[in-house]
Amino acid sequence: MGRTQLQDAVPMTLGQEFNSYATTIGEDVRRLRDAQSLVLEINMGATAIGTRVNAPEGYPEICVNYLAKEVGIPLTLSPDLIEATVDTGAYVQIMGTLKRTAVKISKICNDLRLLSSGPRTGFNEINLPARQPGSSIMPGKVNPVIPEVVNQTCFYVIGQDLTVTMAAEAGQLQLNVMEPVIAFAMFTSLDYLSNAIQTLIDKCIIGITANEAHCYNMVMNSIGIVTQLNPILGYEESASIAGEALKLNKSVHQIVVIERKLITQEKWDEIYSLDNLINPKFITK
Repeated sequence: MGRTQLQDAVPMTLGQEFNSYATTIGEDVRRLRDAQSLVLEINMGATAIGTRVNAPEGYPEICVNYLAKEVGIPLTLSPDLIEATVDTGAYVQIMGTLKRTAVKISKICNDLRLLSSGPRTGFNEINLPARQPGSSIMPGKVNPVIPEVVNQTCFYVIGQDLTVTMAAEAGQLQLNVMEPVIAFAMFTSLDYLSNAIQTLIDKCIIGITANEAHCYNMVMNSIGIVTQLNPILGYEESASIAGEALKLNKSVHQIVVIERKLITQEKWDEIYSLDNLINPKFITK
């Protein structure tokens, strides 16, 4: 069951939910690749502050071409060596993209913890692989330790983004002397986040299973499915049904088909078929 503000919304499948996770992380993969290009422009040969003082004619060009061949990366010489010497905007951009990725991954981990909560008094829509006993006091308790450790790694990366931001801002005039902490923050964040993502894949994502019957029962017992009746019954009638269902602990089906006889069982079956719940069509009278 899809949820907004932790309240029942409208039906969706776990496949649709997880596909949205893949899409959102795919966006960040593309953003990170775009950000990589920012560090290909360098200022080698600019000497002290970018004026080329004491550098022979053509030295910067020779230096960059040689370095590009040595490392096998398409490095280019900045057209403004003074700007390139002082500017650390590329690092801010890369770190900001890493932060964006960390925020999204942490959000996904939050969802995994919620969806697997329970097992008897929570959502219990999915099962995460059990990795260790969860408590020395409560027998049988298993905690979502992998999403939790990834959450904490993401918090670290998010904090390091602020470090890079402040270090980039703190460089005065023609040279930023704060680049050591920028490098430290970026490289540790890349290392930690890469390891955390791989751990999440290997020790959690791959082993997730769905509680199919429970998911289906939650959908059909949810008041949220009344939304599908709006085109037929109108918002006010649907709201009345939802209110009665909640107050008297009745199912939407009981009120709509059996008691009020607002639609036939045949029409109900059409509206609430699995196919229509997953890929809803606009159905009217």
